[in-house]
Amino acid sequence: MKNNVITAMDIGAVIRKKRKDDGLTLADAAALCSVGYRFMSDLENGKATVQMGKVLQVLKALGLDVYIESRKWPNE
Repeated sequence: MKNNVITAMDIGAVIRKKRKDDGLTLADAAALCSVGYRFMSDLENGKATVQMGKVLQVLKALGLDVYIESRKWPNE
């Protein structure tokens, strides 16, 4: 699955979809990812101020990879 991510809400939506596709409850996913329930909930709901290190930890634990691709500037 390839997703275009621009906002924290986009990341949260991808994580929620993956969790549900895997049949995990929010509590199960939080435990699997070694983060708190509240953090997992905030992340899925697109809270923009969550800790980046923990976000990467969750993505890794859920088997989601991150790729960054450069875009051209609008005037190029």
